[in-house]
Parts: sequence; structure tokens; C-alpha cells
Amino acid sequence: MDLTQRTVTYAGDDQSWLGSEHGTQATESIALDTSLFTPATHYPNGFFLSGIPLGKITVGGKYGPYSDAANDGRQTLVGFLFAAVGAPSVNTIDPAGALFTHGKVRESRLPVPVDAAGKADVLGSIRFV
Repeated sequence: MDLTQRTVTYAGDDQSWLGSEHGTQATESIALDTSLFTPATHYPNGFFLSGIPLGKITVGGKYGPYSDAANDGRQTLVGFLFAAVGAPSVNTIDPAGALFTHGKVRESRLPVPVDAAGKADVLGSIRFV
């Protein structure tokens, strides 16, 4: 077991997509399925970007990038990655993250856009401003 103290820096987490503080203290712990994310889109600088829209994968219960065209559970938007998460060097390691499920979201500041179907999925819990 390696108990060496380390400091990791993630190139400045951009949470400007958050529309208010509401909901930021009630995030849920989740596991990301790295194999479903696209490096250039979702973790271009070595970390998963804060604000990525997420869907829950039906089999296994991990989370991946929301896509209305998916058929594995990710076709339903359930929330957003709350804070940046370091991306592993191989896509077989699934890091932990925090899921933002309630509050305001500044749509124009999201790293990946959300379509009308995704907005309908979270109607009543996420308000887009």
C-alpha cells in the first residue's frame, strides 16, 4: 500500500456552468465508465470536464456521457459532473465523481450541449438559464 502524500492539479476546474450555489451541497458519489467517453471532447486536458451531461448505464449502474441516441440508459439525462475528475491513462479504470442533480445550469457554459430531450428528462430538478 502506497501512502505517499501527493498533490494533483487539474488545470483549473471551470464551474461557470453552475447557475447558483443551490444543489451544490447535495451531490451524489458515482463511478464513471471511462470507456464511453471521448478523450478530445470529454477529457481533452487529462481530466473529465466539470459540467459534462451524464446518463446512468442500466447494466452496472455506472455513468457515461448523456446521448439521446444511446440505448444503454444514457439516453436519459440524470445530471452533470459536478467537479473535474482526473482521467485514467487507460480506459479500463473507472474513477469516482460527484453528480449534480438539482439546481440551475448556465446552458451556454456547459462543455457539451444538452438537447431538448435531455432538458425534458431533468425538468423540475434542473433549471436551464
